[in-house]
Amino acid sequence: MPPTPSSARSSAPSSAGTPTLPSQVSPPEFAVSAALPHAVLGVEVAALPVLPGDADGDALVLGPGAAEAGELLGIDLLAVLEDDGATGEAGEVTSVPVPLGAPDNAELRRVLLVGVGQQTPEDLRRAGAAVARATRDRASVATTVPAISSDEGLEAFVVGAMLGSFAFHWRSGPPPHRPVARVVLAGLSDPQRVAPVLDRAVAVGGAGWRSRMLATVPSNLKNPPWLAAQAEAIARKSGLEVTVWDEQRLADEGFGGLLAVGRASATPPRLIRLDYTPRTAGRRTPTVALVGKGITFDTGGLSIKPGEAMVNMKRDMTGGAVVMATMAALRDVGCPVRVVGLVVAAENAVGGDAMRPGDVIRHYGGRTTEVTNTDAEGRLVLADGLAYAVAEVKPDVVVDVATLTGAMKVALGQQVGGFFANDDALAASLQAAAERAGEPLWRMPLTAAYEAKLSSTVADADNAPSGPGAIIAALFLQHFAGDVPWAHLDVASVGDAPDESHEWTTGPTGFGARALLQWLGSDHPLEGVGS
Repeated sequence: MPPTPSSARSSAPSSAGTPTLPSQVSPPEFAVSAALPHAVLGVEVAALPVLPGDADGDALVLGPGAAEAGELLGIDLLAVLEDDGATGEAGEVTSVPVPLGAPDNAELRRVLLVGVGQQTPEDLRRAGAAVARATRDRASVATTVPAISSDEGLEAFVVGAMLGSFAFHWRSGPPPHRPVARVVLAGLSDPQRVAPVLDRAVAVGGAGWRSRMLATVPSNLKNPPWLAAQAEAIARKSGLEVTVWDEQRLADEGFGGLLAVGRASATPPRLIRLDYTPRTAGRRTPTVALVGKGITFDTGGLSIKPGEAMVNMKRDMTGGAVVMATMAALRDVGCPVRVVGLVVAAENAVGGDAMRPGDVIRHYGGRTTEVTNTDAEGRLVLADGLAYAVAEVKPDVVVDVATLTGAMKVALGQQVGGFFANDDALAASLQAAAERAGEPLWRMPLTAAYEAKLSSTVADADNAPSGPGAIIAALFLQHFAGDVPWAHLDVASVGDAPDESHEWTTGPTGFGARALLQWLGSDHPLEGVGS
């Protein structure tokens, strides 16, 4: 389970005192059982699957445990569904009160009839999220929904139940709701066999929870040093190596992009490096570098954003959160390759020493950029991270993740993330993994037709020329990836969920960790790449 972020104090001065993050809710705990839900002693809720009828209009079908529960409670559950107009659609819930409990389980108070659609992983993820929402503030629920699915479906259900439970609060009192404390996956024919599947599911769901939590923490606490402290805590718990560059070391080693973006802030920038090595690593084990944008708040700098566009900028470090959450779960998903995670962390603030339009900055490795828009800062810090990764990590593949351009949201809306890649095999692997994980990505064209727009009269490139914004940004970054197979995930389109929708909760999404873990946790994540 992902821990609550540390309440490490901000180094920024505060007239109201130093902020401390209140204790946060935790995701549910999970257990497995061969017993049917009504027979699991002490559970308050039994959740039973409902399968839709066929194309000929045949009746709904109830899943394992329904017949026994209906007989025990004296309730015709199919009649209840018919009266409710249920269809069996994934995530649909019909709630049946049991005020007096069951003969052999006095704590039982409710039966949930949960639509599972066609039982695809997406359907089961939605069913898991629906169960989570319907059981908030309960102590326990037992369900046979995973009993009718494959291992992939079980993982999807658990991930949905975890992320549908997500909540964040900073109130003077307790949170208004708490996730159900315990979920029992019941009616399994061989509970021990699925235990490793459940462990992986909890790791993947936990990564989604962690990235969402980090993206949601307000920026009066979350700044680059705080983010570095979180990375150090993750490293201690997950067995990773960690290195943090402070502002002096960044200056000594030439990270001009990070320093320029972060120099107006009261809290200085940081470069965070996390290293994962699989237990079976040898000389020929390939290396993947992940680079995450960690802008802990983005005012736009002197090219200041409108007020309404600034409100959600605490989540402009989503890319960094995704990298940190992914690194924390690599061992749990059995990642077979070395992975180096880099988070380029800065606050883009306004001040007397702020980066100005017209400034020229020198990135790690020497390439220069003319700054024509200080609100195009993400690519400036990513450039340093990519250049460092290529020169020092020498990866076989490099992937960067960022809430980078509003243009991506214009192109794709808020349901799909965008990505660019210079290698077709890498693009295919990432897109397939993202689809399976429930974090879909759409490949965008990395066309050279707009390359000339990057030209500057005084530097190697202009950071914000006119043209198609997402493509221009990707072309800018491509120069820093060199000849290494590279993908750029622009998740600005999906950085925020406008409302509750299945496993997505309103607010910052932390989008991307599940997709990367699906890819890196496969048997051969780099198969065909670079060939």
